[in-house]
Amino acid sequence: MDLRHPERATFAFARHAALWRAVLPRIAGADLAHDADHVLRVYRWALRLALEAEADADLAGAAALVHDLVNVPKESAERSAGGQRSADASRALLSEAGYGDADIDVITGAVARGSWSAAREPESAVGLVLQDADRLDAIGALGIARTLSYAQAIRSRGNTLRLLDPGDPLAAAREHDERSYAVDHFFAKLLRIADGLRLPSARAEGERRHAEMQRFLDALARELSAADTPR
Repeated sequence: MDLRHPERATFAFARHAALWRAVLPRIAGADLAHDADHVLRVYRWALRLALEAEADADLAGAAALVHDLVNVPKESAERSAGGQRSADASRALLSEAGYGDADIDVITGAVARGSWSAAREPESAVGLVLQDADRLDAIGALGIARTLSYAQAIRSRGNTLRLLDPGDPLAAAREHDERSYAVDHFFAKLLRIADGLRLPSARAEGERRHAEMQRFLDALARELSAADTPR
C-alpha cells in the first residue's frame, strides 16, 4: 500500500478500492486526527484483527474505510452522534461499491456503535474489530500526536482550549477537564482505552501504547517542574 499517497492506496478487496474512491474526496478537509492517513491506519489494523476475530475481512475493511465519513467536532454537544451519522452517510456509498443490503447493515451497525463517545457495545465480530482497530490509533505515540494536533484544530474554531493547566498539569488535585485542557484528554479517555481492548493482539499492542503515553506524561511532569528543581 502506498501510504505516502492515499489516493494511490491499494486494497485487499476490489470493493474497498471502489469505496475508497468515493470516501476520499469526502474527507479531504478533515483535521489531522481524522484524515485519510488515520482511516488507512485503522483499515490496516481492521484487516489484521479480522483474521483473529474470524470476522469477514471484506466487511471489516469497509467499515474502517467509512467509519469517520462524518466527523462531529469534539466540542459539539452532538459529538456522540458522529458514528450514526457516518453510518447513515455511508449506506449509498457502500451500495455503489457493490455491497448488498445485508452486508451494509453489518457494516453500518459496526460504524454506528464504534465510537468511544457513543459508549455502545459492538453487536458483531465486524463491530468488535472496528472498535479495537480505531481505538488502537487513539493511543500510544500516534495518540499523543493526534491529541495535540486535534487540540490545535479545536483552537482554530475559536475555542479557548489550552495545552495544559499550568497550576496542576496532570490533574493531581482537580477534576479532569478536557474541554479546557488538551492534556486532560489522556486522563479522561486515552489512558482508559487499553483495558477495554478485546482481541489478544490488540490488547498486546494496546499495552505497549499505553506505556508510551505514560512515559510521555512522566516526561512532561519532569520538564514542567525542572525550572523549580535545584541542581
